[in-house]
Amino acid sequence: MSDAEQKLFDGQGDYLYAVRSGEVNAGAEWGSCRLVLTNKRLIVATSGNKQTVPLAKAQLVEEVPDIDALDHVTDVTAIRIGSNVLCVSIPDGGFEVDFCRATLHDRIVLVRHPAVEGGVVQDTDWEKAKFRYVDDTIKMALSDGRLAIDMDNVGGIETTTKTVRDQERTVVSVEHTEDDISVETYLTGSDRDSKALSSLFTSAVEKNEADVGELGEMESQVLMALYSGVSPFEMSDFVGIPPDEVEEIYQHLLEIGAVDEVRTRTEVALNARGRNLASDAMSEQ
Repeated sequence: MSDAEQKLFDGQGDYLYAVRSGEVNAGAEWGSCRLVLTNKRLIVATSGNKQTVPLAKAQLVEEVPDIDALDHVTDVTAIRIGSNVLCVSIPDGGFEVDFCRATLHDRIVLVRHPAVEGGVVQDTDWEKAKFRYVDDTIKMALSDGRLAIDMDNVGGIETTTKTVRDQERTVVSVEHTEDDISVETYLTGSDRDSKALSSLFTSAVEKNEADVGELGEMESQVLMALYSGVSPFEMSDFVGIPPDEVEEIYQHLLEIGAVDEVRTRTEVALNARGRNLASDAMSEQ
């Protein structure tokens, strides 16, 4: 392995070919293997064979063929390799995130940031940036500074088709917080890159929602109040509970990542995940 090649995953898993030579492999069965994933290639090794696939020739598959072997199996990553579709699964799940990271590593993508700031569309241009994923943070250098998207703070994602630089592309819109302000960043690239971007950020949103769990009634009231612009200092009077109970709620919201601390024990600011939760809570009223 060269110095420029970085190993992202090395462990045991299971594999099967759901499609071979363009034909659905209805009788496919799972087999055990060792999976090695780097930023340049995927290796599937069994006791009698080792297949090495350059990542440039592999991409995610959105629709997996309906075959018996895939029934009741969760967290399957389907990868198209030429006219074949390889499905892999690892014990703890999450291989798709690693695959997307590997696919996007050092790729040049198009970025528009901020596309929306505080709910207002911005007059920003598309520009090229090298994609880097480091310590659960997307990092890219733009003409006016560095862009960092904390994956724990991604509140929502949408995919649309837009004309970007005279070409129809799949654009991924990511909602997150920057300097206590809600912003949306648009990203796009090749079809392969856009699929990986969409999957990567969708996984982050799903993980964040799962981490939060179900909110209590008063926690929902506090989130909705923050969403509506109520000052943290006025929260006790607004929702009708003692200040120490408000502080306890703030602490829980900080623990689940719904707010960011602005001033110790006195002030918090709603972030992208919190706005998403508050919006859901308001829809349920």
